Amino acid sequence: MRTIITYGTFDLLHQGHVNLLKRAKSLGDYLIVGVTNDSFDRERGKLNVRNNVLERVEAVRATGLADKIIIEDYIGQKIDDIQKYNVDVFAIGSDWEGKFDYLHEYCDVVYLPRTEGISSTMLRSGLYKTINVGIIGFGRVARRFPSEASFVNGIKTRAIFDNDKQVLCSTTEDKDIVLCQDINELYDMVDAVYIATPHLSHFPYIMDALSRHKHVLCETPLTLSGKEARKAYSYAEAQGCVLMEANKTAHCPAFNHLIVLIKSGIIGDVVDIEASLSKLWSNNISLREFDADNAGGSFFELGSYPMLPIIRLMGTNYRNVTFFSRIKNGIDMFTKGIIHYDSAVCTFKVGLGVKTEGNLVISGTKGYAYVPAPWWKTDYFEMRYEDQNENKKYFYKWDGYGLRYEIQEFISCILNKRFSTSRLRRRESICMADIMQQFMENKNLIRI
Repeated sequence: MRTIITYGTFDLLHQGHVNLLKRAKSLGDYLIVGVTNDSFDRERGKLNVRNNVLERVEAVRATGLADKIIIEDYIGQKIDDIQKYNVDVFAIGSDWEGKFDYLHEYCDVVYLPRTEGISSTMLRSGLYKTINVGIIGFGRVARRFPSEASFVNGIKTRAIFDNDKQVLCSTTEDKDIVLCQDINELYDMVDAVYIATPHLSHFPYIMDALSRHKHVLCETPLTLSGKEARKAYSYAEAQGCVLMEANKTAHCPAFNHLIVLIKSGIIGDVVDIEASLSKLWSNNISLREFDADNAGGSFFELGSYPMLPIIRLMGTNYRNVTFFSRIKNGIDMFTKGIIHYDSAVCTFKVGLGVKTEGNLVISGTKGYAYVPAPWWKTDYFEMRYEDQNENKKYFYKWDGYGLRYEIQEFISCILNKRFSTSRLRRRESICMADIMQQFMENKNLIRI
């Protein structure tokens, strides 16, 4: 028996896919089809896949051409599969010509002709309209948005508005992006907005954009008030619009795998989480981060990130939160927070003028997860156990500045009419806003 293996995403399965499978099948007696899983696609930069892995597997099965279907999870799996299944021929589309020549050591490699005039990319372009996005506030983070968005299908950065006209004069070299002197001009051109203004202006801009039926992606923290966050999400739903908090860590491939693994019980019951993030910035009064009247300080600036793994894993039903802060000129240069749950005690540390090790450690009853700095944009973590022979390292891809992952999810939510994302649920976003509000109101805050 001659065994053939091929791989693909098989998104929006079309006649080109079927023809390729037929050509592969004709090379032998038994065809194995590897379908890439969702996370592996994202790690490879394929951020525009519309069907999930179960839908894609069923579509391949429905062709009746595959004798066996497997899931491709990791780089290097092809060699493992070839050896495992005693494969005689590896077959792949001709658009990969030369890419897999290294497999000749293990089996024959055949590049199959593709069907001209059809592809998943073409189908995606035809099925979904392009979402035009306008940027409100063009500071340090927002300047990365246009280039990061270019990696995501279904989005075009159309316009920029900033209250500071000098910012507009020195913005982007992209001539296709309109620099708007008036925000109403921006709204007339776009379907959605990305808000990257100072913290205190988030809520007014969110509500204004939603009132005009624009989808909203807003930089973290969404608001500094739980009441405002609840109002914003409720209004978004009433308007039929997507509102999403732009926390890049929440959409990081490695971070999402970490959360899934821990929720599966791989380290037992979680009893402690320690998360830290700090930056040694000079105390420059011109920076917003050091302006007390502009919600400066380490917690408002950085706190959303170390709170994220705590709330994602432990939930929103905590008992209480206590803050320990070093205050200078009306802002916290360092804050340590303790979030007390019924079955766990979790801590976070943030600093603008204090440096600490930026690790994430999640302790469980069977072992612990260790994520080295910078864990908030990690591509690597470890699961560690009493028996060190059981330790395992996990590696995942992190591309660019990481904004492309949150942008992809935002566009996916709009196109598929999903008004919430499982990567950062509404209740979790609201919970973080509630804790921000407690800090602003000096509740359970101890100065050090």
